[in-house]
Amino acid sequence: MVETKPSMKQPRYKRILLKLSGEVLTGEGTYGIDPEVIREIAQEIRDIREFGVEIAIVIGGGNIFRGVAASSRGMDRVSADYMGMLATVINGLALQDSLEKAGVHTRVQTAIEMREVAEPYIRRRAIRHLEKGRVVIFAAGTGNPYFTTDTTASLRAMEIGAEVILKATKVDGVYDSDPLVNRTAKKYDELTYLDVLKNQLRVMDTTAISLCMDHQIPIVVFNLKERENIKKVVLGEKVGTIVRG
Repeated sequence: MVETKPSMKQPRYKRILLKLSGEVLTGEGTYGIDPEVIREIAQEIRDIREFGVEIAIVIGGGNIFRGVAASSRGMDRVSADYMGMLATVINGLALQDSLEKAGVHTRVQTAIEMREVAEPYIRRRAIRHLEKGRVVIFAAGTGNPYFTTDTTASLRAMEIGAEVILKATKVDGVYDSDPLVNRTAKKYDELTYLDVLKNQLRVMDTTAISLCMDHQIPIVVFNLKERENIKKVVLGEKVGTIVRG
Protein backbone atom coordinates (compact mmCIF):
# COMPACT_ATOMS: atom_id res chain seq x y z
CA MET A 1 0.00 0.00 0.00
CA VAL A 2 1.08 3.58 -0.68
CA GLU A 3 1.83 5.58 2.46
CA THR A 4 -0.44 8.55 2.98
CA LYS A 5 0.80 12.01 3.82
CA PRO A 6 -0.29 13.45 7.14
CA SER A 7 -3.19 15.88 6.73
CA MET A 8 -5.59 17.83 8.91
CA LYS A 9 -8.43 16.53 6.73
CA GLN A 10 -9.22 12.92 6.03
CA PRO A 11 -10.77 11.85 2.73
CA ARG A 12 -14.47 11.07 2.78
CA TYR A 13 -14.06 8.23 0.28
CA LYS A 14 -11.54 5.41 0.12
CA ARG A 15 -12.25 4.29 -3.45
CA ILE A 16 -13.64 6.55 -6.16
CA LEU A 17 -14.43 6.37 -9.83
CA LEU A 18 -13.65 9.54 -11.78
CA LYS A 19 -15.59 9.97 -15.03
CA LEU A 20 -13.80 12.23 -17.52
CA SER A 21 -15.47 13.19 -20.78
CA GLY A 22 -13.22 13.50 -23.78
CA GLU A 23 -14.32 17.10 -24.21
CA VAL A 24 -12.64 18.23 -20.98
CA LEU A 25 -9.26 17.31 -22.50
CA THR A 26 -9.58 19.86 -25.31
CA GLY A 27 -9.09 22.91 -23.11
CA GLU A 28 -10.21 26.01 -25.00
CA GLY A 29 -10.24 24.12 -28.30
CA THR A 30 -12.91 21.92 -29.82
CA TYR A 31 -10.84 18.93 -30.87
CA GLY A 32 -7.90 16.82 -29.75
CA ILE A 33 -5.89 16.84 -26.52
CA ASP A 34 -4.48 19.94 -24.85
CA PRO A 35 -1.18 18.82 -23.20
CA GLU A 36 -1.44 21.49 -20.50
CA VAL A 37 -4.99 20.46 -19.54
CA ILE A 38 -4.12 16.79 -19.28
CA ARG A 39 -1.01 17.68 -17.25
CA GLU A 40 -3.11 19.66 -14.76
CA ILE A 41 -5.60 16.78 -14.45
CA ALA A 42 -2.73 14.38 -13.77
CA GLN A 43 -1.38 16.65 -11.04
CA GLU A 44 -4.78 16.83 -9.33
CA ILE A 45 -5.11 13.06 -9.46
CA ARG A 46 -1.61 12.73 -7.97
CA ASP A 47 -2.56 15.07 -5.14
CA ILE A 48 -5.62 13.07 -4.10
CA ARG A 49 -3.71 9.80 -4.54
CA GLU A 50 -1.37 11.07 -1.83
CA PHE A 51 -4.30 10.99 0.61
CA GLY A 52 -4.40 7.21 0.13
CA VAL A 53 -7.55 7.32 -2.01
CA GLU A 54 -7.88 4.49 -4.54
CA ILE A 55 -8.72 5.95 -7.96
CA ALA A 56 -10.25 4.41 -11.05
CA ILE A 57 -10.97 6.49 -14.13
CA VAL A 58 -13.38 6.03 -17.03
CA ILE A 59 -12.52 8.26 -19.95
CA GLY A 60 -14.60 9.25 -22.97
CA GLY A 61 -13.50 9.94 -26.54
CA GLY A 62 -15.72 12.78 -27.72
CA ASN A 63 -12.74 15.07 -28.30
CA ILE A 64 -11.59 12.73 -31.08
CA PHE A 65 -14.65 10.87 -32.37
CA ARG A 66 -18.31 10.61 -31.35
CA GLY A 67 -20.06 7.47 -32.52
CA VAL A 68 -23.58 8.86 -32.11
CA ALA A 69 -22.75 11.97 -34.14
CA ALA A 70 -21.20 9.89 -36.93
CA SER A 71 -24.17 7.49 -37.06
CA SER A 72 -26.57 10.43 -37.33
CA ARG A 73 -24.75 11.36 -40.54
CA GLY A 74 -25.23 7.96 -42.12
CA MET A 75 -22.37 5.83 -40.74
CA ASP A 76 -23.27 2.39 -39.46
CA ARG A 77 -23.96 2.80 -35.71
CA VAL A 78 -22.03 -0.28 -34.63
CA SER A 79 -18.93 0.69 -36.63
CA ALA A 80 -19.17 4.27 -35.37
CA ASP A 81 -19.40 3.12 -31.75
CA TYR A 82 -16.35 0.89 -32.10
CA MET A 83 -14.42 3.84 -33.54
CA GLY A 84 -15.51 5.89 -30.52
CA MET A 85 -14.21 3.17 -28.21
CA LEU A 86 -10.81 3.32 -29.90
CA ALA A 87 -10.78 7.09 -29.35
CA THR A 88 -11.15 6.49 -25.60
CA VAL A 89 -8.05 4.29 -25.70
CA ILE A 90 -6.04 7.14 -27.24
CA ASN A 91 -7.20 9.43 -24.41
CA GLY A 92 -6.46 6.75 -21.81
CA LEU A 93 -2.89 6.33 -23.05
CA ALA A 94 -2.37 10.11 -23.07
CA LEU A 95 -3.61 10.36 -19.49
CA GLN A 96 -1.44 7.43 -18.45
CA ASP A 97 1.62 9.18 -19.92
CA SER A 98 0.89 12.37 -17.94
CA LEU A 99 0.24 10.45 -14.72
CA GLU A 100 3.44 8.42 -15.03
CA LYS A 101 5.42 11.64 -15.62
CA ALA A 102 3.81 13.01 -12.44
CA GLY A 103 5.10 9.98 -10.53
CA VAL A 104 1.80 8.05 -10.36
CA HIS A 105 1.85 4.32 -11.09
CA THR A 106 -0.89 3.64 -13.61
CA ARG A 107 -2.52 0.82 -15.56
CA VAL A 108 -4.79 1.10 -18.59
CA GLN A 109 -7.34 -1.67 -19.01
CA THR A 110 -9.41 -1.96 -22.17
CA ALA A 111 -12.70 -3.72 -22.82
CA ILE A 112 -11.46 -4.47 -26.36
CA GLU A 113 -8.33 -6.58 -26.26
CA MET A 114 -5.16 -4.86 -27.48
CA ARG A 115 -2.40 -6.38 -25.39
CA GLU A 116 0.41 -4.44 -27.09
CA VAL A 117 -0.78 -1.16 -25.56
CA ALA A 118 -2.92 -2.06 -22.52
CA GLU A 119 -4.16 -4.85 -20.28
CA PRO A 120 -7.50 -6.50 -21.02
CA TYR A 121 -10.16 -5.57 -18.47
CA ILE A 122 -10.18 -8.16 -15.69
CA ARG A 123 -12.16 -7.14 -12.61
CA ARG A 124 -10.02 -8.90 -9.99
CA ARG A 125 -6.82 -7.58 -11.53
CA ALA A 126 -8.23 -4.05 -11.57
CA ILE A 127 -9.12 -4.29 -7.88
CA ARG A 128 -5.66 -5.63 -7.08
CA HIS A 129 -4.05 -2.69 -8.88
CA LEU A 130 -6.18 -0.29 -6.83
CA GLU A 131 -5.19 -2.02 -3.59
CA LYS A 132 -1.54 -1.62 -4.57
CA GLY A 133 -2.00 2.12 -5.01
CA ARG A 134 -2.09 2.23 -8.80
CA VAL A 135 -4.51 4.41 -10.70
CA VAL A 136 -6.55 2.28 -13.12
CA ILE A 137 -7.85 3.83 -16.35
CA PHE A 138 -10.75 1.98 -18.00
CA ALA A 139 -10.87 2.55 -21.76
CA ALA A 140 -12.89 1.24 -24.72
CA GLY A 141 -16.19 1.60 -22.86
CA THR A 142 -17.94 -1.66 -22.08
CA GLY A 143 -16.64 -3.17 -25.32
CA ASN A 144 -20.17 -3.14 -26.73
CA PRO A 145 -21.86 -0.72 -29.15
CA TYR A 146 -24.90 1.30 -28.03
CA PHE A 147 -23.49 1.77 -24.51
CA THR A 148 -22.07 5.14 -23.45
CA THR A 149 -19.05 5.81 -21.29
CA ASP A 150 -21.52 7.08 -18.65
CA THR A 151 -22.96 3.57 -18.49
CA THR A 152 -19.41 2.22 -18.40
CA ALA A 153 -18.67 4.44 -15.40
CA SER A 154 -21.71 3.12 -13.50
CA LEU A 155 -20.92 -0.49 -14.39
CA ARG A 156 -17.23 -0.29 -13.46
CA ALA A 157 -18.06 1.57 -10.22
CA MET A 158 -20.28 -1.32 -9.17
CA GLU A 159 -17.76 -3.94 -10.23
CA ILE A 160 -14.85 -2.47 -8.28
CA GLY A 161 -16.89 -1.37 -5.26
CA ALA A 162 -16.39 2.39 -5.72
CA GLU A 163 -18.14 4.51 -3.11
CA VAL A 164 -18.91 7.42 -5.43
CA ILE A 165 -18.78 8.51 -9.07
CA LEU A 166 -17.18 11.91 -9.67
CA LYS A 167 -18.39 13.26 -13.00
CA ALA A 168 -16.07 16.01 -14.21
CA THR A 169 -17.64 18.48 -16.63
CA LYS A 170 -17.20 22.01 -17.99
CA VAL A 171 -19.97 23.45 -15.77
CA ASP A 172 -20.21 23.66 -11.98
CA GLY A 173 -23.12 21.28 -11.43
CA VAL A 174 -26.54 20.28 -12.75
CA TYR A 175 -28.92 22.97 -14.04
CA ASP A 176 -32.55 22.94 -15.15
CA SER A 177 -31.37 24.14 -18.58
CA ASP A 178 -28.06 24.71 -20.33
CA PRO A 179 -26.25 27.47 -18.34
CA LEU A 180 -24.02 28.20 -21.32
CA VAL A 181 -27.13 29.21 -23.29
CA ASN A 182 -29.58 30.34 -20.60
CA ARG A 183 -28.15 32.89 -18.13
CA THR A 184 -31.11 32.40 -15.76
CA ALA A 185 -30.67 28.63 -15.53
CA LYS A 186 -31.20 27.30 -12.00
CA LYS A 187 -28.47 25.21 -10.40
CA TYR A 188 -29.34 22.27 -8.16
CA ASP A 189 -27.22 21.52 -5.10
CA GLU A 190 -28.79 18.09 -4.57
CA LEU A 191 -31.03 15.79 -6.59
CA THR A 192 -32.44 12.30 -6.31
CA TYR A 193 -32.05 9.73 -9.05
CA LEU A 194 -35.79 9.97 -9.72
CA ASP A 195 -35.54 13.77 -10.08
CA VAL A 196 -32.95 13.28 -12.81
CA LEU A 197 -35.01 10.64 -14.62
CA LYS A 198 -38.36 12.43 -14.35
CA ASN A 199 -37.07 15.82 -15.40
CA GLN A 200 -34.75 14.37 -18.05
CA LEU A 201 -31.79 16.28 -16.65
CA ARG A 202 -28.66 15.58 -18.63
CA VAL A 203 -26.46 14.29 -15.82
CA MET A 204 -25.79 10.86 -17.31
CA ASP A 205 -27.87 8.70 -19.64
CA THR A 206 -30.88 6.87 -18.21
CA THR A 207 -29.16 3.48 -18.15
CA ALA A 208 -26.28 4.88 -16.09
CA ILE A 209 -28.62 6.67 -13.65
CA SER A 210 -30.77 3.55 -13.25
CA LEU A 211 -27.71 1.44 -12.44
CA CYS A 212 -26.55 3.95 -9.82
CA MET A 213 -30.06 4.10 -8.34
CA ASP A 214 -30.33 0.31 -8.09
CA HIS A 215 -27.01 0.11 -6.24
CA GLN A 216 -27.16 3.44 -4.37
CA ILE A 217 -23.94 4.87 -5.80
CA PRO A 218 -23.93 8.68 -5.40
CA ILE A 219 -22.85 10.88 -8.31
CA VAL A 220 -21.11 14.23 -7.80
CA VAL A 221 -21.17 16.52 -10.84
CA PHE A 222 -18.60 19.34 -10.72
CA ASN A 223 -16.51 21.70 -12.82
CA LEU A 224 -13.08 20.28 -13.63
CA LYS A 225 -11.82 23.68 -14.75
CA GLU A 226 -11.70 24.96 -11.17
CA ARG A 227 -8.45 23.92 -9.55
CA GLU A 228 -8.54 21.40 -6.70
CA ASN A 229 -12.24 20.62 -7.19
CA ILE A 230 -11.50 16.90 -7.28
CA LYS A 231 -9.67 17.19 -3.96
CA LYS A 232 -12.53 19.20 -2.44
CA VAL A 233 -15.07 16.53 -3.40
CA VAL A 234 -12.87 13.74 -2.04
CA LEU A 235 -12.48 15.63 1.26
CA GLY A 236 -16.25 15.97 1.56
CA GLU A 237 -16.55 19.68 0.78
CA LYS A 238 -19.71 20.93 -0.89
CA VAL A 239 -18.91 21.22 -4.59
CA GLY A 240 -21.19 21.02 -7.61
CA THR A 241 -24.34 18.88 -7.47
CA ILE A 242 -24.77 15.54 -5.72
CA VAL A 243 -27.26 12.95 -7.03
CA ARG A 244 -28.31 10.23 -4.59
CA GLY A 245 -31.28 8.35 -3.19
